[in-house]
Amino acid sequence: MKVSLDDLMERPMGEAMWRGWRSRCPRCGQGRMFGRYLKVNDACPSCGLELAGHRADDAPPYFTILIVGHIIVPLMLLLEQHVHPAEWVHMALWLPLTLLLCLWLLPHIKGTLIGLQWSRRMHGFGSEPH
Repeated sequence: MKVSLDDLMERPMGEAMWRGWRSRCPRCGQGRMFGRYLKVNDACPSCGLELAGHRADDAPPYFTILIVGHIIVPLMLLLEQHVHPAEWVHMALWLPLTLLLCLWLLPHIKGTLIGLQWSRRMHGFGSEPH
C-alpha cells in the first residue's frame, strides 16, 4: 500500500468548510469550486484537487429548506400576529424573499458540505476509493 503526502496531511474541518462556503477549493482556498451555479468543477484550477468525487446529492437542498423554513416561518407568523396584513402583502413579501434566500444559500451549503467531505476524507477524497 503506497502512502502519499496528501494521506498524511492534516485537513482542518473548519477551514475546509469555510473555504467551501466561499465556493473555493477546500484544499488551497484559491481555485473556484463551481464552474456554473451548482456545477462543481472536475478539478481545482489552482491546485488540481479532484472535486468530481464529491457526493453532496440531496443534502444541500435539504439543509437549505430547513434553514430557510426556520427563518421565514417565524417572521411570517410575527408579521401576521402584529400587523395582520392582507394576503397579497404576504405573497408579495414572503415568496420572493424565500426564493432569493434559497438561491443564495444553496451553493454556499453545497460548498460547505463538499469541504466537510474533503476534510473527513469521505466519498472519493481519501486515499482509497469508496
